[in-house]
Amino acid sequence: MGQPTDTLRKPTEKPEFVAHVRGEGKVCQSLESHLYGVGQLSARMAEKFGLSTQGELLGLLHDLGKYSTAFQSYIQSATGLLNQDEDEEFVDAAGLKGKIDHSTSGAQWVWQELAQKDALAQIAGQIMALCIASHHSGVIDCLALSVGSPAEDTFTKRMNKSADKTHLSEVLGKVNQELLATVQNLVARPEITQAFQAWIANILGKIPGNNPQSPVYQQQLGLLVRSLFSCLIDADRIDSADFEHPGLARRRLHGNYESWEVLIQRLENHLSAFTARHPIDALRQDISHHCLVGASRTQGIYTLTVPTGGGKTLASLRFALHHAREHKMDRVIYVIPFTSIIDQNADVVRRILEPEGIETGSVVLEHHSNLTPEEQSWRGKILSENWDAPVVYTTSVQLLETLFGAGTRGARRMHQLANAVLIFDEIQSLPVNCVHLFNNAMNYLADFCGTTVVLCTATQPVLDRVDANKGAIRIPAGNELMRDVKQLFNDLKRVEVVNRRKAGGWTQDEIAALAFEQIAESGSCLVIVNTKKAAQAIYQLCKESDTVKVFHLSTNMCPAHRKAILNEVRARLDQVPPVPTLCISTQLIEAGVDVDFGSVIRFTAGLDSIAQAAGRCNRNGRATQGLVHVINPRPEDENLSKLPDIQVGREKAERVLNDFDADPEKYGNNRIGPEAMAWYYKNYFFDRANDMSYPVAAKQMGHDDTLLNLLSDNTLAVADYKRTKRQAPAIYLRQSFMTAAKAFKAIDAPTRGVIVPYGETGKALINALCAAYLPGKEFDMLRRAQQFSVNVFPNVLEKLSKANVVREVQEGTGILYLVDPRYYSLEFGLSETPEGKMEVLCG
Repeated sequence: MGQPTDTLRKPTEKPEFVAHVRGEGKVCQSLESHLYGVGQLSARMAEKFGLSTQGELLGLLHDLGKYSTAFQSYIQSATGLLNQDEDEEFVDAAGLKGKIDHSTSGAQWVWQELAQKDALAQIAGQIMALCIASHHSGVIDCLALSVGSPAEDTFTKRMNKSADKTHLSEVLGKVNQELLATVQNLVARPEITQAFQAWIANILGKIPGNNPQSPVYQQQLGLLVRSLFSCLIDADRIDSADFEHPGLARRRLHGNYESWEVLIQRLENHLSAFTARHPIDALRQDISHHCLVGASRTQGIYTLTVPTGGGKTLASLRFALHHAREHKMDRVIYVIPFTSIIDQNADVVRRILEPEGIETGSVVLEHHSNLTPEEQSWRGKILSENWDAPVVYTTSVQLLETLFGAGTRGARRMHQLANAVLIFDEIQSLPVNCVHLFNNAMNYLADFCGTTVVLCTATQPVLDRVDANKGAIRIPAGNELMRDVKQLFNDLKRVEVVNRRKAGGWTQDEIAALAFEQIAESGSCLVIVNTKKAAQAIYQLCKESDTVKVFHLSTNMCPAHRKAILNEVRARLDQVPPVPTLCISTQLIEAGVDVDFGSVIRFTAGLDSIAQAAGRCNRNGRATQGLVHVINPRPEDENLSKLPDIQVGREKAERVLNDFDADPEKYGNNRIGPEAMAWYYKNYFFDRANDMSYPVAAKQMGHDDTLLNLLSDNTLAVADYKRTKRQAPAIYLRQSFMTAAKAFKAIDAPTRGVIVPYGETGKALINALCAAYLPGKEFDMLRRAQQFSVNVFPNVLEKLSKANVVREVQEGTGILYLVDPRYYSLEFGLSETPEGKMEVLCG
């Protein structure tokens, strides 16, 4: 590859073709420098997919359109390199922002070079042209079916865009000749098409019936596009951001992490120093040992089925670190469900892998907050993460956005999923509408990207038994990391689940009375409800007690706030005897939160939720047996109409509970044992089979469809195209990528992070962010701000915005904070109404 000779120049020495301009000093990055830089980075990232040459080609071509006079006049006018009074090339840049097409010409060039050859070359050309044309928008639609319009081949329309708008002929006459020779040499290489031929053959070889019309095949081919697209996006963002903010470049690790050997030694030192305190600890050590033994096995998809309280956090980490070393893998990514608290697990692991003297954040990256919007300024772009760390903790939301979401921010991380260990903690929390999409993505990563996937839970959701023609996860026989799951459940049984549902339901006064009764018997009680409204109501009833301290938890509280409450709760529970304690919580406490209550009261929900609740009871086996009371609140006290997953789960759990009462032996005398759970999921998934393809309603798109269809064979759009054009679309990939991505985001009602003034630290952090001017300093502060942020749904954010109590820390960043502390309660967290006295922040 050729190398740029001059990357930074003073204004008087500006290059003929400018890519970016930095600061008031107007330091320029030449276009050649940017294209070569992105080509190098993209090639390195795409090597994981066997597509290094393709990655390099994408990087060299992605900004080809910036050679046009129109773009050069725009960028140089916008940055002051051209003078309005002296330079005739000067233009009104403000009116042209986003209107000069510099993405299409490179896409057109590679498409025209390859489409004229054979069918395989045309596929290669379409994949690469899609990546280039989409690098500012997110992957574009190949076919589009809009309301009131016939289906359109939008890919071909883009490739046929007129030269006066794409400037292709002009830029080919201006492009650096060495660079042009390089791309011509690359596109002529046989591996450009051969690599895609191998991918197609490999994907087809795993598809039921080797059917190229299968939605599984078509979705996985789309995932290949997104993987390559990810390499280009991340390379482009890194090169651009590092030029504009050179200090940031020094912070990037680029995969140069502490060795697995060192991290393993830190973990093993911690485990060897562990002293058994409870009877259950010997079983936890046995589970950990099984994970160590399993780490030497081949890469692939595994299950880790361990009852709650079995020590999955460190056992799975032990597997992951040893497995990563064994197979020379790049990183370990922990994925935690939507409703859980991930800071606890991340903190535990950080204390082990980042001991005193090791820079905080150098090993463990915590990424679980939506503090910046999709439409980002340059400053926002440098603050976003690309998961460049050896151990990453993130949420299901972030992972699913990476695989299927709109725009470029999430997609840029996808290449980091290759050659990685993915640990899905509490996999039963996967949204049912994502089942087929998720299964196909995991099979793709495991089969073709060198990724190992571990599905951890006490309640495996039988993802391998759903419709294989739409996408069932492929778990090879014998890939359960535990030797005897049934015996393990028997050995770890520490609670009895008691079915106390009754006609008409429990009143809130009766629930409060039951809670105090349980405290009198066992010393502590945890009440888990399904809605924030119910949690607040029962807390208000109970908090008047003079003898028992009452705590409240919900996702309206920022992580730092929840952590403080949990630390106080644990301190009380760990005393001998425990200090009388009552906690009222939403279901967030069920997944991975290490607390040990004497008894638990659980509102009826899915059987998996009941089992998770049981894991917070007698967790360490200090009592002979703990009790989990399953109750049903009065219908008027609980509205689940907007929570269909909980509503359907409750119905199916009630069926199992009733069936158990009729024949306990059928379920091994365990209401939450493996037999009961298997029967629950069979009923749950059968009832929701039509939801698993991610249905999209006509009111959103103009016609009923599913994301699985949009991201695969796109049958409705193809049929409509044939109806109007009398022939099939003349392109191989026919997915509506962008339409699907936007629908995915819209259906999930994505949240935005709002930094809240919790405690003096939260207030100080907000003031510092409002005053910050050094990007490197902002980068560190934004990481800390995740602990002081609350993820807010659009309707709540709109109310807070109308009340003028939410604003940006600095104009253009998109990073929001709560202006008025009265809207953050120490009892309930973020509120839509004010409490207390007004206090001005960042005045």
